[in-house]
Amino acid sequence: MTQDHTTAPDAAPANPAPWRPTRTVAVILAGGTGTRLGLGIPKQLLKIAGKPIIEHTLAVFEAAPEIDEIIVLMATGHVPDAERIVAGAGFRKVTKVIEGGDTRNDTTRIALDAVGEGDVNILFHDAVRPLVSARIVRECVNALWSYSAVDVAIPSADTIVQVDADDCITDIPVRSRLRRGQTPQAFRSGTIREAYRRAEGDSDFAATDDCGVVLRYLPGTPIKVIDGSDENIKVTHPVDVHLADKLFQLAAAQAPRLTHRGYAEELTGRTIVVFGGSYGIGHDLTELARRYGAQVFPFSRSTTGTHVERAEDVAAALKTAFEATGRIDHVVVTAGILEKGALAEMDDETMDRLLHVNFVGPVTIARQSLPYLQQTKGQLLLYTSSSYTRGRARYALYSATKAALVNLTQALADEWAEFGVRVNCVNPERTATPMRTKAFGEEPEHTLLASEAVAQASLDVLISELTGQVVDVRRAPGEPVAAVPAQPGADAAESLSADVHA
Repeated sequence: MTQDHTTAPDAAPANPAPWRPTRTVAVILAGGTGTRLGLGIPKQLLKIAGKPIIEHTLAVFEAAPEIDEIIVLMATGHVPDAERIVAGAGFRKVTKVIEGGDTRNDTTRIALDAVGEGDVNILFHDAVRPLVSARIVRECVNALWSYSAVDVAIPSADTIVQVDADDCITDIPVRSRLRRGQTPQAFRSGTIREAYRRAEGDSDFAATDDCGVVLRYLPGTPIKVIDGSDENIKVTHPVDVHLADKLFQLAAAQAPRLTHRGYAEELTGRTIVVFGGSYGIGHDLTELARRYGAQVFPFSRSTTGTHVERAEDVAAALKTAFEATGRIDHVVVTAGILEKGALAEMDDETMDRLLHVNFVGPVTIARQSLPYLQQTKGQLLLYTSSSYTRGRARYALYSATKAALVNLTQALADEWAEFGVRVNCVNPERTATPMRTKAFGEEPEHTLLASEAVAQASLDVLISELTGQVVDVRRAPGEPVAAVPAQPGADAAESLSADVHA
């Protein structure tokens, strides 16, 4: 078995043997307690986009073909929590979930003992960096063929200042040579073991960064830096939770689409119920899913007399679909209405209609759908508008109900995770639909997203494993936009206006 002899200039032979690791192990460092977040649980157990942060992180390494094994070093007292997450997600590469040490020094030593002897690639990664990319993992592992230590970093966009004990500037390093470190950090096992062996003789040794240990105690060892990413953030402070949640939304919107055959394989035999399926996005989704072999049941006020805010109407619609096919895999709610006007001038009937169709309706559908979706481990798909991030004048209630649907999505994803039922929300930009035309009149086509594009993105979400996510759908520059079909007398409640700001 080949040992790593490239740890220091005084130890390296003139012609070191080629590096031939027996396997590559990812060590997930999950020892944080969440103190800075003000939580009662470790921050790695906090849920973002419908799953605990550590589950998102583990999923990246589980899916990486370069990784053979995963070891989790968990915060004291929370090993059972991590074990439940691993078991529930079915992560097969995780071989050990053990407690970390009291210090970073102790934790790395525990990890090295857990990895065992032999020539091994080891990647240390913070559990609370859930947005690490497959590209970063791949490049770290590949770099170990040429280097015995690898770091991940990004350029600093800010000027870095060095200060003294009185917080006065003593130096301003040249920014072009500075990088902000991330993880993973990757090592040939012999290198990191030798660095820590030498550090044991230093009474002042206190590790905060494993590459720093190599740099200090094996100064002749080159440490290769590969490009990280701005998205690979560490969830440390409360604002990081919100940033990570939004980054998951953006990443989800970029999920690759399948071929026609792939969609047919995924959808043939599935049953989809669409509330608000007569016009706009709901109609386009219905037609698209049918072309791929799904059995789709569209319901609306104008075509089937279905009022989404009435529990008896929703129950009857779901029963119809179930009795016809024996299953319901997906329930989609595109029904919604947009009534413009100042809140102070809006009559009670209009306010009641807005609140009931836009919010009470989805809540009612969610409650009625759960028993069916439990049977198929299916998904509920809701729709919001970008106005949920900032309420806009003259359609305050519409914006408020769309914000409520985002919270409903995230809450139900947590509640229904134990049933295996997924809940997501699509957030399109301004979309060409009959309802939007009714509210805003004719608009330049190049400024609007085609409803067919939103339908396609919705289908991608339905066949994905996403849950608890608000998926942004945006029009690519130069993308053609279909004209809004003429629908004389179209009921505004049948079609979603995705992003209604002017």
